[in-house]
Amino acid sequence: MDATTASNLSTIILPIAILVIFVLLIIVPQRKRDKKIREMLTNLKEGDTIKTIGGIYGKIVSLKEDLVTIETGPDKCKIVFAKGAIATVESADVEADM
Repeated sequence: MDATTASNLSTIILPIAILVIFVLLIIVPQRKRDKKIREMLTNLKEGDTIKTIGGIYGKIVSLKEDLVTIETGPDKCKIVFAKGAIATVESADVEADM
């Protein structure tokens, strides 16, 4: 192997190594997060306490295909959200504070 071949080989290997590192550090963890969110949204049920992406806490009173109706506050106001607007399913501790 002469110097020119070694130089060409290293020129090819470096971008491939950067691409592999990029995939391992960014794309794989994002796929895991997306899978976890999909599982959370498919496991929603009436009575769950949730937090929306806007920071509103409430209890699910109705589930439809892509819509969720929640009750919030002491007056039990009902608000309809898209399922994608749900950030997290909260624990019972949050429900007791409402």
